[in-house]
Amino acid sequence: MREFFRRERGDSPGSSRSPGRHLRSLLTTHSVAGQVFVLQLALTVLLVVAAVMALFFQSERAGTQEARQRSVVGAETFAHAPGTLAAMQSADPTARLQPAAEAARKASGADLIVALRPDGIRWTHPDPRLIGKPVTRRPPLDGKAHTATFTTSVGPAVSTTVPVRAKNGSIAGLVSVAIRVHQADEWTVRQLPLLLGSAAAALLLVTGGAAWVSNRLRRQTHGLHPAEMRRMYDHHDAVLHAVREGVLIISSEGVLLLANDEARRLLELPADAERRPVADLGLPARLSTLLTSGRPATDEVHLAGDRLLAVNVRPTAPRSGPAGTAVTLRDTTELRALAGRAGVAQERLKLIYDAGLRIGTTLDVGRTAEELAAVAVPRFADVVTVELLEPVLHGDEPAAGANAVLRRMAIRGLPEESATYRVGEALAVVAGTPMGQVLANGRPVLVADLRTADEWRRQDVAGTQRVLERGIRSLIAVPLQARGVILGLANFWRAEASGRFEEEDMTFAEELTARAAVAIDNARRYSREHATAVTLQRSLLPQTLPEQSALEVAHRYLPAHAGVGGDWFDVIPLPGCRVALVVGDVVGHGLHAAATMGRLRTAVHNFSALDLPPDELLSHLDELVSHIDTDEARAAGLGTGVGGGSGDEGLWPGGVPGDTDGGPAGAGRTGITGATCLYAIYDPVGGRTTLATAGHPGPAVIGPDGTVSFPEVPVSPPLGLGGSLPVETAELTLSEGSRLVLYTDGLVENRDRAIDTGLELLRTALAAGADRTPEQTCTAVLDAMLPDHPSDDIALLVARTRLLDPARVADWEVASDPAAVAPVRAACLDMLESWGLTAVQFTTELILSELLTNAIRYGAQPIRVRLLYDRSLICEVSDGTSASPHLRRAATTDEGGRGLFLVAQFAQRWGTRYTPGGKVIWTEQSLDGSRPATGPESADDVLDQWGDVPEL
Repeated sequence: MREFFRRERGDSPGSSRSPGRHLRSLLTTHSVAGQVFVLQLALTVLLVVAAVMALFFQSERAGTQEARQRSVVGAETFAHAPGTLAAMQSADPTARLQPAAEAARKASGADLIVALRPDGIRWTHPDPRLIGKPVTRRPPLDGKAHTATFTTSVGPAVSTTVPVRAKNGSIAGLVSVAIRVHQADEWTVRQLPLLLGSAAAALLLVTGGAAWVSNRLRRQTHGLHPAEMRRMYDHHDAVLHAVREGVLIISSEGVLLLANDEARRLLELPADAERRPVADLGLPARLSTLLTSGRPATDEVHLAGDRLLAVNVRPTAPRSGPAGTAVTLRDTTELRALAGRAGVAQERLKLIYDAGLRIGTTLDVGRTAEELAAVAVPRFADVVTVELLEPVLHGDEPAAGANAVLRRMAIRGLPEESATYRVGEALAVVAGTPMGQVLANGRPVLVADLRTADEWRRQDVAGTQRVLERGIRSLIAVPLQARGVILGLANFWRAEASGRFEEEDMTFAEELTARAAVAIDNARRYSREHATAVTLQRSLLPQTLPEQSALEVAHRYLPAHAGVGGDWFDVIPLPGCRVALVVGDVVGHGLHAAATMGRLRTAVHNFSALDLPPDELLSHLDELVSHIDTDEARAAGLGTGVGGGSGDEGLWPGGVPGDTDGGPAGAGRTGITGATCLYAIYDPVGGRTTLATAGHPGPAVIGPDGTVSFPEVPVSPPLGLGGSLPVETAELTLSEGSRLVLYTDGLVENRDRAIDTGLELLRTALAAGADRTPEQTCTAVLDAMLPDHPSDDIALLVARTRLLDPARVADWEVASDPAAVAPVRAACLDMLESWGLTAVQFTTELILSELLTNAIRYGAQPIRVRLLYDRSLICEVSDGTSASPHLRRAATTDEGGRGLFLVAQFAQRWGTRYTPGGKVIWTEQSLDGSRPATGPESADDVLDQWGDVPEL
C-alpha cells in the first residue's frame, strides 16, 4: 500500500521530498515544470520592460504635445498683441519689438521668441548678434501658422511661426516661438519603484504556479503499470506496421533487426528476412551498400525493382540502446511522375504569363511576330517561324485561302541564313499541305513525325529535306486568328532530342498563338489608321511655300511614332510685302486631330485674308474652336459646356503646353478640341515683327552674330477656352539676317525630358552655327534634339529675315485739299520713272487719283501715300477713318461710283486693312504693266463712258 501511494505521489522507492530537492527540480530546465517556469519568468520580465517603455514614450509624447500647445499659444498671443503690428510697420521695428519679445519670453517661459520680416530677416532675438541676419530656412508666406519639431543641442524643441497681417491683408511680418520639450526621465524614475514592486510580486506568483504545475506533471507521467506498458507497446507496433512508409532497424553488424510491412512490400523481402544480414537479402548493390555503411543519408533516390525509393538513414548510437541505424523508405515513383506533369503545367503557365508581358509591346506587326517566336523558343519548341498574309502587312483585311501568299516575318531557333525561307520572303501556300489546311480550315494541324508525312513534303521537296537533315521531326501549325479573321500562321518545330509534339500540346500552342494574334490584329488596324492619318495630315499641310521676298523659309514636319497628331505650320503672304508665319498644335492623335488641324489651318487662311492683327486673329480662332467644341459636344450628347472640359489641363497655366498629345485622340474627351497657336507678322520695311500666342511656346530668335534669345511673349490661354483672357501681342524689331525659329512643343518636351531641359538643348543647337541657312538650321536642330521614338508630332519653321531696300520705298504726306493730288501724283510718277517702271505709270496714275480723291473727300488726316517696289508695285493710301469704300456697279446715268471699279480692273489685287489709327487701301500691280483679264465690262469701256480722268 505504501508503494502504491509512493507511485501516486510520483516518488520512486527511497526518494525524499525535501523542500530543497523539490526547488532544485523546479529550477532545472530539463523538466517540463522548469521550462514552464523559465517561460513565465521571461514573459513577466518582457511585460515589465514593455510597461516601462510605454510609460517612457507616453511621457515623451505628453511633453511634446505640451510644448506644441505652448508654442502655438505663445506665437498667436504675441502676433496679435496690441502694438505688434504697429511696431512691425514702424521705422525701427527692432527697437520696439526686442524689449517686448524678451519680456514675453521670460514671462511665458519660452526658450525663443523671434520677430521676422517677411523675407526672413530677424527683427528680434535673445542673442543680439543675430538681429538683422536671415534665418536658415525662408519662412512660409501662405498666410497660415506652421508648427515644426526639430532637434537642438539640448534636446528636441517645437517652433510655431505665425504671420502678422496688415489691414490690407498683406503679411507685415512673422512671429516664431520655440519651446524645448522636457524629458520624461524624472517622471519615469518616480514610477520605477512601483514597477519593480509589481515585478517582484509577479515573480512570486510565477514561482508558486511553477511549483504547482511541477507536482501535477510528475503525478501524471510516473508510476505506469505493466499492463499499461504492454498496451503502449501494442499501440506502437500497430502504428509501425500501418504507416505508408517503410521502416528498417539494422544493427551495427549489418543484420536486419526489424522491418515493417511497408518495407517488406517495397523491397520484396522474404518472410525470414529479420535476423539475417542485409547483404543476403538480394537487394540492389548500391542500396545494400548504403544500408550497411552506417552513413547518414537524406532522401537519396535508389532503384529497387521498378520502384524509385527515397531512402533516409540515421544512426541510433546517440540514443539509448545498442548502436545501429534506422532506415525509412518512401515510394516516389508515382510522386515523381505527378511532379513531372505538374512541373510541365507550371512551366507552361509561366510561359503564358510571360507571353502576356512580352508579346504586343509595340504596335508593329513584324515586331509582334518576332516577340511570339522569342517567347516560344526554347521553352516550348526548338524552332518557331511566323508567316503573315500579305494584306496584313499593309493594314488591309486579309482573305485567307489555300492559295494565299504568306510572307515570313520571324524565325527563331536557327540562323536565318540556313533557313529554307528567310525573313521577308514570300511563301506560296500549296493546297493540302499542313499550312494550306490551317489557312483553309482555321484549325491547328499536328504532324507528329515529319519523316512519314507526304503532304508536308509537297510544299517544297528540297527545302523539307533540308529540314529533316537538321534533325527536325515534329510540327504544329497554328492559325493566327483574331475576330474570326485568319491573319497568318505560326509553326512550332521540335527536334528529335526534344521529343514529339502530342495532342495536348496543340491546345497550349493555340492559347499562346491567340495572344499574339490579338496583338498583330491591333497592330494591323493601327497601321491602317496611321497610314490614313499620315496621308490626311500631309495633304492638309502646305505642299509648297508661296513665293515672297521678305523671308527665306525652311520647314520640317515629323509625325510621332505613336500616331499622327495635329501639328501644322504655314507661311502666308500679306499685302504690303508682309508675311505671316503660323505654327499650331491640336490636342490628340489620329484622324480626328488631323481633320481638326485642317479646319483650323483653313480658318487661319480665311482670317489672314481679312488682314487682321495677330491678337484679333487668335481671338476669332478661339471663338471658332469654342463653336467646334459646342457642335461636337451636342452631336455626342455631352451638352453644350466647353472650356473647362476641353482637355486643356496640360496646356494652361504657364503659356507652354504640357503633353498635349499624350494619348489617343478624344480619349475620355469625345468631341472636345484643344489647340495652341502662334501667329506672327513680319514687315520687311523696317524689320518689325508683331506676334501673339495662344498657349503655344514662344519663338527663338538667332541674331546675325549667332546669339540666341527667347523673347518674352505675353501669356494667353489655349484656343477653345471661350475668351477667358484677352490675347496680347508683342513686337520685335529684327535686323536683316536674323533667324526666327517657330516650333511645336514636341521638339522641346517629351515624357523623358522636361521643357526647361529641351529649351536649353534648343538654345545650344541654334547657337552652334551663326552662318547656317534655314535648311541647315532645321537639319542641325533635328539631329541634336530628335528622340529615337518621338511620342509627339514635331513642326519646325525657320525664317531668315530680309529688309526691303529703302531706295524702293517712297512715302508722301497729303493735305486735305483736292489741289494736293496733282503734285503727289506727279511725284509718284517721277519715282516710278526712276525705278524704271514707266510701263505702269498710266495705271498707277489712275489708281492714285481715285484713292487720293476718296481719301480727301471722305477720309480724315493724316493722309499718306506709300509706294513699295518689290515683286510687284504696291500702292498704299492711308487715312484716319475706318470707313471702307465698297465696289459697286454704277448705272449709266450715275456721275460717280466707277472709281473703285477702275481700281479693281487695273490692279492685280486690292483691298483694305485696318490700323489702330484708321485704314489703308492698297493695290498690287504687275511690274510689266499687264492687266488682269477683263470682264464683260472692261476698264476701257468704263473710260469710254466716263470720258477722261479728271485733272485734280
